[in-house]
Amino acid sequence: MYSAVNVLHSYWAYLTLLVLVIAVINAVSGYFTNKDFSMAKDLRISLFALIFTHIQLLIGLVLYFVSPRFASWQTGGVMGDSLLRLVLVEHPFINIIAIALITIGWSKHKKEETSKRKFGKIALFYGLGLFLILLRIPYMLWFD
Repeated sequence: MYSAVNVLHSYWAYLTLLVLVIAVINAVSGYFTNKDFSMAKDLRISLFALIFTHIQLLIGLVLYFVSPRFASWQTGGVMGDSLLRLVLVEHPFINIIAIALITIGWSKHKKEETSKRKFGKIALFYGLGLFLILLRIPYMLWFD
C-alpha cells in the first residue's frame, strides 16, 4: 500500500503545483492589469487550486501514517536525523501551514467587493502557500 500511495502523492504533486502556479500567475496578472474577477474563469482556477491542494494534503496524511519511516517515532532519533526530520516533521508541518494559508486566501477573497482586492488576496495567500510548499518539498525523495 505504501508504494501506491507514495506514487500517487508524487504524481498528484505535479498537478497540484501546476494548478497552484497557474492560480498565482492568474491572480497576480489580474491584480496588476485591473481586470474584472470572472466567476467563470478566475473563480474556477482558484477553486481548483484549493481543491488540488486539499486532496494532496489528504493523500500526504495517508502516506505519512503508512510510511515505514513513521515507525522511527517509536525508536527515537527523528530530530537528530536530518532526512527523517524533513520527512516526518518539516515537510508535513510546513505544508499544513501552506494549505491553511491557501484556504485563508480563498475565504478572504470571497469577502472582498472589488476585483483588485479579490485578486490581491488570492495572489498573496496562494503565493505564500506556494512558496512554503516549494521550500519544503523533499526533492531527493520525490520518487523514493
